[in-house]
This record gives sequence, structure tokens and C-alpha cells, in this order.
Amino acid sequence: MADQSSGNSLKAKIILQQCLSGRLQVKPADDETPAEFVEVNRGIIVYVCFMKGASQDIVEKMVKAVLNVKLSQSDNGKTVSVLDLPGDVLIVPQATLGGKLKGKVMQYHSNIGKDEGLKLYSSFVQKTQIEVENNAKSIESKCQVKWGTYGNRQVLSIVTNGPYTHTLDF
Repeated sequence: MADQSSGNSLKAKIILQQCLSGRLQVKPADDETPAEFVEVNRGIIVYVCFMKGASQDIVEKMVKAVLNVKLSQSDNGKTVSVLDLPGDVLIVPQATLGGKLKGKVMQYHSNIGKDEGLKLYSSFVQKTQIEVENNAKSIESKCQVKWGTYGNRQVLSIVTNGPYTHTLDF
């Protein structure tokens, strides 16, 4: 993870929140079609933002951290990883995590460009899917990875037994 004191700059930011369920709108309704949603059950919500200077080499480190950090509460009260729970993962692109307050206005000058961000976000989603699909407990429990649409506003509803929210900087 990034260490601000040693001069390494922040390349990505993640917020993790455990959930009992989550529902994310991935396509708004229009005149001809209703809105589309993805849904998850018990697991974690992952909000992800890439900053300028982020590259492919950071994605695998982020995925391993997200899936292996012990932040989920099992039925017996023990704190375990989402893979050990096992649970679902909902990934939400969240460019606003890169914002800095300047006066009374938020500025996003530190965020990565849209095209680069989309590539890294897509890679993060794909690598998360692969790790969850290859986890024996996740396979048994039919755990799923769902994700939002990069670059669009989305509507999120969650039920949490917390809030139990953590920030990871890379």
C-alpha cells in the first residue's frame, strides 16, 4: 500500500463495506426499457478509484488485499475474509474517492484519465472474478462477483450489519 511519508504517491483508493445485501443500478430506465440492476447477497461492497500514475501492476495487489483482508463477520462471530465467509462481492466504480476539497468545491485533478481508468477497473473486475471463481468455498456456496458501470452515475441500495467500513490506500 502507498506510504505517503516515504514519498510514494497514492495510486488507488478502495473503500470496503460489509453487507447483508446490495443492489446497484447499472443502466438507467429510458422511454423503452426499465432500469437494470445487479444484486448481491452477504459479502462486501468494494468502492474503487484509480489515481494518476496507477498502472496494471497495482491491480493484482489490490484484488488480493480486498479478498483476503479479514473484515467480514462469520455466523460464529469470527472475523474472516470474504473468501472464507464465503460471500459475494459488489464492485462499484467510485471516482469521487479521488476528490480533494479546495475551498467549498471538490476537485478531481488527481484522478486517472477515463480510458486508463476503465482499463484498470475492467482488469480489477476480471481478476476479482477469477479469484472468487477459483476459491473452493466460493464455488461450493455459489458466490458471485457483480459490478457497476464505469463512468456512469449509479443508484446503490445496501443493507449492512455495520456500518463496518474501511479505507485502503495503494
